[in-house]
Amino acid sequence: MPDHRHIVAMGGLSRDRDNGPLIDYCLRLSERPRPRLGFIATASGDAQEYVERFGQIASGLECEPSHLPFFARTPDVAEWVAAQDVILVGGGNTKSMLAVWREWGLPALLRDAWERGTVLCGWSAGAICWFEQGVTDSYAGRLESLECLGFLPGSCCPHFNGEADRRPEYHRLLSEDRIQPGIAIDDCVGVHYVDTALHQIVRIDESASAYKVTMTESGVVEEVVSA
Repeated sequence: MPDHRHIVAMGGLSRDRDNGPLIDYCLRLSERPRPRLGFIATASGDAQEYVERFGQIASGLECEPSHLPFFARTPDVAEWVAAQDVILVGGGNTKSMLAVWREWGLPALLRDAWERGTVLCGWSAGAICWFEQGVTDSYAGRLESLECLGFLPGSCCPHFNGEADRRPEYHRLLSEDRIQPGIAIDDCVGVHYVDTALHQIVRIDESASAYKVTMTESGVVEEVVSA
């Protein structure tokens, strides 16, 4: 068994900056010279543009990339998961993604992989999925709380600085006691958890950050993560 387990949750990737350093940070956690990097794009319905974007990022990194499809012919899922050193999950519809994953038995395989030392990471849907709950835009017209995999405690809200409704809606869900306290993550930021404890943040935009968000008697409180 590994000394520690690693999850890196990213608020969202940038369309204007090089996202490679965020992914490279995850690769280096594997402590392998050329890690096997597996991408799961279920939340986007395996959209070709997402898969191609992953390929472009991976091409600039020292890794062996692959993709696990669920909307074309799917390989042996357990075998694919077991072969990866780092598993990266893309964004999209988290509720639909989790439903597909559960049909294929993927959540248990991911947990086993994490326990064995596979680094888990992702952005947007691929960030909130690891927590007990997440703020999701899976529903048309509104943001909602969603029960997720529960590898990490509390809730997660991505795109905190990238979408205008994220902060007020997270606050609303907290005020209505419809979501647990947790962490909000700006775009261009990754939050690294060792085992289930927040360890540090990594960013490609120095103006972006992550925030511990709690509910007090006087209202919602945000605390900038300084790690």
